[in-house]
Amino acid sequence: MATLDQIAKPAAQSENFPELYRRVWNRPVSVANVGKAAVYRVDCEPQELTQLWQWLIQDFDFAFATLIVEEEPNGGRSLTYVLYRQPSQWVYVDLRLGPEATAVPSVVGLTHGPSADWHEREAEDLFGITFAGHPRLGEFVLHEDWPEGVNPMRGNLDARQPPVHRDPDAKWQPPMVVEALGAFAMPVGPVFSDFAESAHFLLETVGEDVIRTIPRLFYKYRGVEKIAEGEAVDCALLLAERFSGTAAFAHGLGFCQAVEAICGIEVPPRARALRTMFAELERLRHHAAAITGICNSTALAVAASQAALIEETLLRLTCEVARHRYLFGAIKPGGLACDLTEVARGRLAAAVESVAQKLYELHGMLRYSSSFLDRLEEVGIIKTDDARSYGLVGPIARAAGIDHDFRKQFPYAAYESIKFTVPVEQDGDGYARLRVFFREAEQSTSILRQILSALPEGSVCAADIVWRAGAALSAVEAPLGAAFHWLRILDDGTVARYRITPPSFTNWHGFHLAAENFAFQDFPIILSSFGLSNAECDR
Repeated sequence: MATLDQIAKPAAQSENFPELYRRVWNRPVSVANVGKAAVYRVDCEPQELTQLWQWLIQDFDFAFATLIVEEEPNGGRSLTYVLYRQPSQWVYVDLRLGPEATAVPSVVGLTHGPSADWHEREAEDLFGITFAGHPRLGEFVLHEDWPEGVNPMRGNLDARQPPVHRDPDAKWQPPMVVEALGAFAMPVGPVFSDFAESAHFLLETVGEDVIRTIPRLFYKYRGVEKIAEGEAVDCALLLAERFSGTAAFAHGLGFCQAVEAICGIEVPPRARALRTMFAELERLRHHAAAITGICNSTALAVAASQAALIEETLLRLTCEVARHRYLFGAIKPGGLACDLTEVARGRLAAAVESVAQKLYELHGMLRYSSSFLDRLEEVGIIKTDDARSYGLVGPIARAAGIDHDFRKQFPYAAYESIKFTVPVEQDGDGYARLRVFFREAEQSTSILRQILSALPEGSVCAADIVWRAGAALSAVEAPLGAAFHWLRILDDGTVARYRITPPSFTNWHGFHLAAENFAFQDFPIILSSFGLSNAECDR
């Protein structure tokens, strides 16, 4: 595939090349090679954003990754739209707003614009930026008990002081779309049994099938990004690991890789290999939990117990080799906080084989359970075009035919030297998602075998860090999909801005695609087949 340089610069010389693109491309654009990735930065005026978006999405097949908003010293704000495509190309589209400017055009109505929908709504709530033309702003991250006019990420808000609580409007009603005769709405949540975090789903219908699904999350917004400002890197790492415990290592890895990119830290080969090992252990355990949830949702008690035992085995194993069941404290900038002993290495290798066999047997039994398959096949379907338009990531996207995996697209840690395949299904239903979970777990065990059989010798951490001021974006393939960690630090090692885009935030946005036009009784099964985290949104 041709690079942006190879296509755009020659095209800019032709008479038919639109004047907007000619002017944008002729501006100073820095091109940096980060490993094998080409990074392009393009300055853009607000009025040029929508045309530039269409150009990059339609003509160059870029996908939207994240929106980063930062406050400028003069009180203005900068917006950076990050887009990527294979092979290894990134574009940062930079806009700057003066102190008095508060509005930019929305891209939501454009090609693949829905992928930026929640990002714009979040920026409106947290930074007070209006996105002109957006169909629905407000009442998103900040629920009705937040005081009007308070934007938590602005510099004038002290994170150490709780905002004044506002009593909710007694007449408040959730938004409804269906207006047909006999229409009614069924609320699900926000309180669930077991360990599920808070989330509310409004299911609208005029009969037995759900016509419209309106999710409402962020009941426990914790302001992780705000709290990180002014903290030392080590303290901010604690926040990165803990806002979503089930993907603690993936998010800690994303944070540390951003620090390492800024400070020019070379991670030792052994540490890179062990990081890959821990990441796959976490993926394996996460997918076992997801399979447990799917079996539970269909009342398949024996299979759910078997999957839960596999998850518990992996949790105990992780604690044995890394001193924490969920890998808290295992990673740090420059490498790892712990090494793997030879005894633990042998124990881990034997356990991985046992887990792989049990997962294989469980999958074999489920494949031939007709009552189980009846609840999953052709239920909760997401079409490939919809998955692409909403920018879905991870197993959810791969079950809908999207062949994206950052371990392959933009290899990090030791993934470039590892042989594995990315499972992709085309059906987009609940059974396709289950198959992806099983097949990815199988690939994780293969990766673990390769690492454990050829683990490099040497140190597990680089020498002392010399802090540098700068910013970097790190992208990792967390168990639920692509996670983006944007970090800006000062020359004394304190955090100036930390922005997290976790996969659950991206995939919850597209959840309604699967839940609509199916029966009410299908809803909990569709919900479990996504396996998403509410806590990742409540950051």
